[in-house]
Amino acid sequence: MDFTLTEEQLLIQQAARDFAQTELLPEVIERDDAQRFPTEEVKKMGELGFLGMMVNPKYGGSGFDTLSYVLVMEELSKIDASASVVVSVNNSLVCWGLETFASEEQKTKYLTKLATGENIGAFCLSEPEAGSDATSQKTTAIDKGDHYILNGTKNWITNGSTANTYLVIAQTDREKGHKGINALIVEKGMEGFEIGPKENKLGIRGSDTHSLIFNDVKVPKENRIGEDGFGFKFAMKTLSGGRIGIAAQALGIAAGAYELALKYSKERKAFGTEIANHQAIAFKLADMHTQIEAARMLVYKAALDKDNGNDYDLSGAMAKLYASQVAMETTVEAVQIHGGNGFVKDYHVERLMRDAKITQIYEGTSEIQKIVISRSIIKN
Repeated sequence: MDFTLTEEQLLIQQAARDFAQTELLPEVIERDDAQRFPTEEVKKMGELGFLGMMVNPKYGGSGFDTLSYVLVMEELSKIDASASVVVSVNNSLVCWGLETFASEEQKTKYLTKLATGENIGAFCLSEPEAGSDATSQKTTAIDKGDHYILNGTKNWITNGSTANTYLVIAQTDREKGHKGINALIVEKGMEGFEIGPKENKLGIRGSDTHSLIFNDVKVPKENRIGEDGFGFKFAMKTLSGGRIGIAAQALGIAAGAYELALKYSKERKAFGTEIANHQAIAFKLADMHTQIEAARMLVYKAALDKDNGNDYDLSGAMAKLYASQVAMETTVEAVQIHGGNGFVKDYHVERLMRDAKITQIYEGTSEIQKIVISRSIIKN
């Protein structure tokens, strides 16, 4: 498999790297401290085409491939995972789902504004009692003929209060199990739709994470995505691609921590020489570099599988499982290499360590990825 990047991909990668350094880095610590959403930065990412990277240009997107999207996610995540998760959700979970499964009318009405960054999207699956067990939806969408009445609560929703367009998964016919679930497009401002409390999180603190409450929200029937009962399949297919974005985020967090640790180890002196010259530190760096390169190959392979029209359920799950593991291990070691300085905010690695943890949890926990992987290899 050829991982050689094209000239266009290299330019996209460099554009994301430059943006991360000039626009995201200067106030990233302050945003983390204040739990402040990167509003202006997200607006600029939309102007650069980062929020609709894989969307056809006829809908306002950039028309790039999945590998280009992965490159952007990696570079942004080296600096600010709170900003990169907005890119991930808008691209993988919202724009891709709409472009792939929505009607032409839905694409014209919603996708065009999402792809350009004029609007921001949110994907609403998780609930207080239905995280990994997505079939146990308690949110209901009762069919009333020309509309649905939506009731329930969604938890841990990225872009919870900043989004304009919400893709909500809800149960219409409980007797049908997962075949009785629908996906609905809900707009901010619909009567009965409330934004719940903001979560006070360990990491990605600049990300806008809220619970959402639906009280007899009237959703037009034309806002249903796909046929009746398609919602669970829609969610699973969308999440499968979303895992590639989160794998790329984890890769970026790991790479960012490694780069900081390598630089610090060449500057910090102990016992008469730079600490990089001590085998204890050098071997840590060797392990970090090797694991990051291995993770990168898995992430790139998953992206190429998707671009080439191959089944990417397995490769995407493996990429997310391993890259998130590497993100945690690498950031912990980066803090260790920094010593006492690693425990304070000024050196960035403590934030990267906090941000890394969520990559093992959202868009399918590591345990869920192992279920996906094991079922795939046993079936084959």
